[in-house]
Amino acid sequence: MANPASAAGAVPRVSPFAASRGLADDVVEAFLAVRSETERRAKPLTPEDQMVQSMPDASPVKWHRAHTTWFWEQFLLARHSPGYVGFHPDYAFLFNSYYVSAGPRHARAERGLLTRPGAEEITAYRRHVDAAVVRFLKEADDDALAEMMPLIEAGLNHEQQHQELMLTDILHAFAQNPIAPAYDTSWPFSGPHTGSGWITLNQGIHTIGHQGDSFHFDNEKPAHRVLVGPVKLARGLVTNADWLAFMDDGGYRDATLWLMDGFAAATSEAWEAPAYWRRKDDGWQVMTLGGLRPLDPNAPVRHVSYYEADAFARWSGKHLPTEMEWEVAARAGHLDDAFGVAWQWTRSAYAPYPGYRASRDTLGEYNGKFMVNQFVLRGSSLATPARHSRVSYRNFFYPHQRWQFTGLRLADYGV
Repeated sequence: MANPASAAGAVPRVSPFAASRGLADDVVEAFLAVRSETERRAKPLTPEDQMVQSMPDASPVKWHRAHTTWFWEQFLLARHSPGYVGFHPDYAFLFNSYYVSAGPRHARAERGLLTRPGAEEITAYRRHVDAAVVRFLKEADDDALAEMMPLIEAGLNHEQQHQELMLTDILHAFAQNPIAPAYDTSWPFSGPHTGSGWITLNQGIHTIGHQGDSFHFDNEKPAHRVLVGPVKLARGLVTNADWLAFMDDGGYRDATLWLMDGFAAATSEAWEAPAYWRRKDDGWQVMTLGGLRPLDPNAPVRHVSYYEADAFARWSGKHLPTEMEWEVAARAGHLDDAFGVAWQWTRSAYAPYPGYRASRDTLGEYNGKFMVNQFVLRGSSLATPARHSRVSYRNFFYPHQRWQFTGLRLADYGV
C-alpha cells in the first residue's frame, strides 16, 4: 500500500472504536484488535511463506510483522516510556523502512535475504512490544494519552496499511509459484457484479479533503474548495468483460492508445492482460488469494496499472476521473462499489493540496517526500481492513505498478 501519511490534529479518542469505559481501556482495546488482525492475516502462512520477497516493491510478511512492531517501539516506547528496554539492538536497522531521521536501515530490495531472525523470533518480538505498550497505556493518565493520540492513531492506521500489503505481497509471491498455492481457499474470488449507468455532476464549487477532527493522514488536508463538472461518472467499475473486449480489439498492441512510457512498459513487460490472468485452453483464469480460479466476466477488473487504465479509457472514448470528481460523487453516494472492491485510479497526479506542509518531525517523512511522479487512487479494496476507509483517503502508486487490487471507473466530459 502506499506509504502512510502523518496524523493531523489531536484527537482524544481512537476513531475506529467508540469510547465506553475510559480512554486508556479503549486505546488498549483498539491497539490489541489491530495487532491481532495482523497475526490473523499471517496465520495461514508457513515460515517459508513469510520470508519470500518476490520483487523489490513487495516485502516479506515476516518483515511487515516486524516493521509494524518497530514502529511502536521506535515512536512510542523509546520516546515516551522511561526505562523501556528494546527487544534486540539489531532490529532498528533491520526493520526501519524509509525513515532517514530514525537512523540507517537495511536495503528494501534485500529484505527477503533476512532468513534470521525467524518467524518465531518475530512473534516473540511482537509479544514483547505488545506487553510493553499495553502496560504503558494502562499506566498513562488521560491527559498524557490525549496528547499522544495523533501518534497512537497513526500507528494503528499504519499497521492497517501493512495488513493490506501483507495480502497483496503474498499474492504476488504465490503468483510466481507454478503450483499456484492458495492463501485461503475460502477467499471470495469473483467479487460483486458492478452496477451500470452514469451520474452527472453539474458544474459547481465543492469542498474536498478531510473535514472535522476525526483521524486522517496529513495528505488529506487542508480541506479546500474546487470547481468540478460538468462531467458524468460511471456508477460502476470497469468489469473483466469490458477488459476482454479491449484485449480482443488489440488494446495492448495499439500504441495510439498509450502514453509513451506506458507502451514501453507494456512492451518490455510483455503485458497482454491484467496481472495474474492466465490463458488456458478453456479460457482465462486468474490467480487470487483463493488460488487459481476461472475468470468471472462480470466482476470488476483488478490488478491493472495506471498506464493500462488510461489506455482503456482512451479506447472507450472516455477518461479517468479526477480525484476531486471522484470525491464529490462519492460524498453524494452516487458511486457503486466505491469501497471494499478495488482501489480506483484517477488521472490526478499525487501532489500536495493548497497550503499543505509536512510536519517537521520524523513522522513527517511518511508522506510529503513522496508527492511526485505518482497518481492518486481512491476508495479501498477487498484487502483493506475494516474501518480503514473514508471518502477523503488518498492512496498513491507509481503508474507502472499493478500488484495491488487496483481497478477503475470512467468519466465522460461529453455532457
